[in-house]
This record gives sequence, structure tokens and C-alpha cells, in this order.
Amino acid sequence: MTEKTALTPATHTAPPAKFSHGVKKGNILQVAGQVGFLPAVAGQPPTPAGPTLREQTLQTLANVKAILEEGGAGWDDVMMVRVYLTDVDHFAEFNQIYNEYLDGQDLKAPPGARTTVYVGLPAGLLVEIDALAVLG
Repeated sequence: MTEKTALTPATHTAPPAKFSHGVKKGNILQVAGQVGFLPAVAGQPPTPAGPTLREQTLQTLANVKAILEEGGAGWDDVMMVRVYLTDVDHFAEFNQIYNEYLDGQDLKAPPGARTTVYVGLPAGLLVEIDALAVLG
């Protein structure tokens, strides 16, 4: 049986509960829901990248990418992305930011499938993203 490996990049602190930021087993890599916290600073509480959807989305995507890379994957390996927004009115703006971000990633494969839902998140957080990657 293939061993399951927890993934925690240097940019992340230990999770606040019993879960892993990412898990890899065989050629499957699951990234847990990430929010727009800036890279970890020892002894400091997590800090959002800023109050805007753009700031938080770009940092959230950077956090997802850090876990993908920790597991030997990249955006070309992503099969599924799930996006959780706190405000229905952010959908169009999020799409614009997401498209710009992926355009800058030099993808050599089609982008992963995506689902977007609306949820409640802790105060001040506007977006959460998780991803499933399959390494070839």
C-alpha cells in the first residue's frame, strides 16, 4: 500500500486542528482549503493579505501553489478546484482575478475543472480554495 504523506510548506504554520495542509498518496495530491493568509511568521498569528478580494485571492492561490509544489505538482496537474466565496457579488471579480492568475502560470495543459459555492468564513476572510491534483 502506498504511504500517505502530509505536506506543510515552509510558508505555512502547523494547521490549527487535526488536518494536513496537503496530503499525497501515490499520484494523488489533495490540497486542503486555503485562505489568503500571508506566509507564516514565527510567533505571530496568521494575517490576511489585505481586505480586498484581489489581495486575498492572489495570496490564496499562492498558498495553494506552495502546497502543490511541496508535493511535486503544479497547476498543470490540477484536476479539480473548489472555490468558496462569502459574497455572491464577488463572482465576476473572482473570475477575472482567477483567469489573470492562470494566464500567468504558463499552463501547458487545460485548466482543472472548478466549482464555486457561497459560504460563511471567519470574519474578514472572503475566499477559500482547495485543489485536487493527479501527478503523471
